[in-house]
Amino acid sequence: MVRTIRIVPAILTDNAAALEKLARTAETFSDYAQFDLMDGHFVPSLSFSVDDMSALKTKLHWEAHLMMLQPEDYLAILKKAGADKIIFHFEAVAAPWKIMMLARELGIKVGMAINPETPLAAFKEWVPQLDSILFMAVNPGYYGAKFIPEVLEKIKEFRKTYFKTLTGLDGGVKETNIADIARAGVDEICVGSAIFQAADPAAAYRKLTDMAQAAI
Repeated sequence: MVRTIRIVPAILTDNAAALEKLARTAETFSDYAQFDLMDGHFVPSLSFSVDDMSALKTKLHWEAHLMMLQPEDYLAILKKAGADKIIFHFEAVAAPWKIMMLARELGIKVGMAINPETPLAAFKEWVPQLDSILFMAVNPGYYGAKFIPEVLEKIKEFRKTYFKTLTGLDGGVKETNIADIARAGVDEICVGSAIFQAADPAAAYRKLTDMAQAAI
């Protein structure tokens, strides 16, 4: 069976009005998006808030990528706001099982994001209990940060064992590297600036989708 790669528009802003505008833009070409929330503590930047997400009315299905400490404090409100999945950072929590247990209790999917420097051995015990793994190819917290190509080798190694786990990559994705990313074995590629800073975001989304699919 031919593998299908999904491009996930990743929405990041510190402005509530811009949040709605970006969501409306994404609605014109996708039915799914990732909303990036940053707390100014786990990462230095601060984004829109969970309250802004609660106020947003969108026809998108969406996941919340929590670049935040104490993500457990936000799961219930994000579930109520309509999130299909939350993704917390392995490096942000002392007890990943607590986040996973709470997500299961709330009836929401749960994924775990992995920073570029974190080795596979550090988090592999949790993989069977997760709905997805998201590999960061940039140091999180900066829009348009520089891509770290060594992460692709980590993904290839991960997929040798966890070939059934939904696996994504987030950060620094461009037309120049999307083929290499696709060939690393990911199922999803989260893309922010390469879509939303393009003159025609819908066309950029379609081109990246075509390029990723053609590479495998």
